[in-house]
Amino acid sequence: MNKKVAFYTLGCKLNYSETSSIGRLFNQAGFDTVEFTNTPDVYVINTCSVTENADKKCKKIVKEALKISPQAYITIVGCYAQLKPKEIAEIPGVDMVLGAAEKFQIVDYITDLTKNPKAVVYNQPVSEANEFVPSYSFGDRTRTFLKVQDGCDYSCTFCTIPLARGASRSNTIEHAVEQAKEIAESGVKEIVLTGVNLGDFGIRNGKREDRFFDLVQALDEVEGIERIRISSIEPNLLSDDIIEFVSHSKRFVPHFHIPLQSGSNKILGLMRRRYRRELYAERVNKIKQLMPDCCIGVDVIVGFPGETREDFLDTYNFLNELNVSYLHVFTYSERENTPAAEMGGTVPGSTRADRSKMLHILSDKKRRAFYESQLNKTGHVLFEGDVKDGYMHGFTHNYVKVRTKYDPVLVNEIKTVCLTAISPDGDVEITESDEILVH
Repeated sequence: MNKKVAFYTLGCKLNYSETSSIGRLFNQAGFDTVEFTNTPDVYVINTCSVTENADKKCKKIVKEALKISPQAYITIVGCYAQLKPKEIAEIPGVDMVLGAAEKFQIVDYITDLTKNPKAVVYNQPVSEANEFVPSYSFGDRTRTFLKVQDGCDYSCTFCTIPLARGASRSNTIEHAVEQAKEIAESGVKEIVLTGVNLGDFGIRNGKREDRFFDLVQALDEVEGIERIRISSIEPNLLSDDIIEFVSHSKRFVPHFHIPLQSGSNKILGLMRRRYRRELYAERVNKIKQLMPDCCIGVDVIVGFPGETREDFLDTYNFLNELNVSYLHVFTYSERENTPAAEMGGTVPGSTRADRSKMLHILSDKKRRAFYESQLNKTGHVLFEGDVKDGYMHGFTHNYVKVRTKYDPVLVNEIKTVCLTAISPDGDVEITESDEILVH
């Protein structure tokens, strides 16, 4: 009887794609993937280190895993495992910790499932994580996260990602296209392109060999994939070429997620971001000029060291006037070994919480206004397999979340609908058009 392995993933879309690929390595080695609660022989917990909360969650997940399967062999991988291997090794019940350069050899390291009295750690310096390991998520939803880039050469003062994932490196265009074709053959309709610094795609062995725009053009020709979404791209890397191409693309959808982090040029300077707010506003205006119905998401951090009330209001007012669709709001948390952690001007926790709340309310208003602007228009919806209170959900090409009464025939179908009203829970109600866009 095959041994059983279960996975738990914290953090970003990139982590989900990597967990899926690690799962396939286990399957090739004769393991069966099971649910977290199905008493597995091995647990693999893929960690994040972007927020303090993710660190605490890791400990909680280990505790829960041991309740379910006390003799399970527990391995921790991911960003937290690279940054704090000794701390993780001290968590009761952890058997092995693998760093960034080791996680894709996990099956080779697990030779014996006997629980260790003390966790073993395989963790080379992050400079050793210099190979690009391709991965994509599979089988868990109607869209697939395709990793095409890893690592980051930027040095934002708040961020531990370069310390956890190493230098920028990428897949080749040819291999990324091959993987997209594999995904298309599996019946998946939508690919979400992911990376740590996606717009920096094209670096291999420390040298730039091509550009993200080259990849976009090549993927647009892949038959069988209906939609390709760009997960997140730095404003300074989102060129006019890319925006113009997406505006008339066959497969790339009108949806951009563009990190801002602050609307104050003073704070952007302290963060060592590679643009100022004027460039950000230019990018948004260019997108909206060519694609008026485009959905634009924004990452923003509140409570960065030195952020005064005036700096925060600068950010609030800038976002309020900007034609964007929703915000992802992050409350700044100090991270060891980052320049920001050593800066003066610490913002009290209660002030950070108040500012976060203000931006969350602004985000709700922005999303509502965007959804209202789409009412009485036609949208092409890819329906998900989830069911809640008798309803199923899906997203339009431009990322409006819609709901309709559950119908199993609709799962993983793209249908043309009319967006009619906003439901009490904030999703958009639809009426069906006679036309089926894609079977």
